[in-house]
Amino acid sequence: MGVDKVNHLVANPAKPLLTKKPPSQLPQIIIPAIGTDGLLFPIEKLKAHEDGALHLAVSIFVFCGPNLLIQKRAANKYHCGGLWANTCCTHPHWNEAPEASARRRLYEELGITLDLVPAHVVEYCAEVSNNLIEHERVQVFRADVPNQNLAFDLAPEEVSDVRWVDVRDLKADALANPQLYAPWLKIYLARWSELGL
Repeated sequence: MGVDKVNHLVANPAKPLLTKKPPSQLPQIIIPAIGTDGLLFPIEKLKAHEDGALHLAVSIFVFCGPNLLIQKRAANKYHCGGLWANTCCTHPHWNEAPEASARRRLYEELGITLDLVPAHVVEYCAEVSNNLIEHERVQVFRADVPNQNLAFDLAPEEVSDVRWVDVRDLKADALANPQLYAPWLKIYLARWSELGL
């Protein structure tokens, strides 16, 4: 089943529990990178991706039974615009805990707050668009919801669409139509058993 055939969700306003700022009001983002000695050091987010520096990240997977909530990245994102990805991904800010960053970004992008359960930590390196490299050590988080009727408030500069899709169908479609999916999602699907979900 192609991704266009799965259940489509319509965004609705969510209660503002956290602050949502437009990109023009956000400061330069400093994230934690990992040195060859294993110690963390601060680096500007874009530079980390230009240099392919190993850095910390989080990935969130929201499930309703066998169905996973996926997002379509906004077309104007600095890389991988218009591609489908897992529910939400981000980088912790310098001195920000992984779970705090995951909660923050879930609200900023989708306008929802959920209880998150940490799963496994995985590492990958992938070339993405615009000559950038994602080289990440990722803390994976899972959330489960009883139904698909979440009240979304999508940030249009970040996310253009969301859908629920059965993971089995998603794996098949990512193999059949790899050009539709972000590189890290294809890696996650290929290494699914390593995610601890």
